Amino acid sequence: MTTEIKIGIGNERETAQEFVEVWRHTEGGKLPEVPMEHLYFPDLETLLRTLTSQRLALLKTLHAVGPVSIRALAKALERDYKNVHTDVQALQHVGLITRQRDGRLIVPWTRIVAEFRLAA
Repeated sequence: MTTEIKIGIGNERETAQEFVEVWRHTEGGKLPEVPMEHLYFPDLETLLRTLTSQRLALLKTLHAVGPVSIRALAKALERDYKNVHTDVQALQHVGLITRQRDGRLIVPWTRIVAEFRLAA
């Protein structure tokens, strides 16, 4: 089963409306074919500040190598431990990285879908 997360820009009203729509479909017996999570940022600047090119590379590498420590991830990325640690914390904060019980990091997603509306 593919696990994906949809990221984008949205305000509280839009996200609440989406929740209500999913709730109504579920009450009507229409379950989603594939579970999909959503992550909304308040504006494009915040999204881009959170998902830098280095952090996206980190996500791809972590997904490819599987569960690892921050030290092993920094080594795989050939980056400084402190900077990788900072990036991991930011990505954990928004839910793009999680820790297993043994403390190793994982990316629980196989796909990240970005969606941006061009008009209000």
